Amino acid sequence: MINSYKQLKRIIKLEKKKYQIGNLKKDISQIIAKDKDIEIFKFQKYLRKSEYHYNQKSIIHKLFYIYYRRKKNIIGNKLGIEIWENTFDEGLKIWHAGSIIINGEAKVGKNCELKGDNCIGNDGKSNLAPRLGDNVSLGNGAKIIGNVEIGNNVTIGAGAVVTKSFKEDNIILVGVPAKKL
Repeated sequence: MINSYKQLKRIIKLEKKKYQIGNLKKDISQIIAKDKDIEIFKFQKYLRKSEYHYNQKSIIHKLFYIYYRRKKNIIGNKLGIEIWENTFDEGLKIWHAGSIIINGEAKVGKNCELKGDNCIGNDGKSNLAPRLGDNVSLGNGAKIIGNVEIGNNVTIGAGAVVTKSFKEDNIILVGVPAKKL
């Protein structure tokens, strides 16, 4: 949860590095080419700004929250990404856009990687959503569904569907339903 402007700036700088985006004013070729990484990073930057303003109390912050949330949603709709505020800790990296849906009740630790076509959501029977530790990587098409908990340093293979908790650290999950490799 982003509570200070200093923290907001630090997280945006950290996540910009993950996309290897330099000074956009100097590297006009990235802008002209409509590089997908730039668009994904813009989405993420607006996500972080909307989180910051959402967590503040004043009416001015609420107005900024509406502004940045709208900008985030416009880009997210184009890219196929839906992420609610305060779900991811710092260090998020989205490798590929398209069909990324994260439940607003989910909680994800630091340095999560989404490879694309991912879902972290409830099971439709309750509003309870997954809780993931730090350094979790979801392969392309991986899904985590229901009231489950995932440990730290976990890799979830491409196409895997996780429907039960794996609290153990440093493991790889594969298959449908997911099993420890």
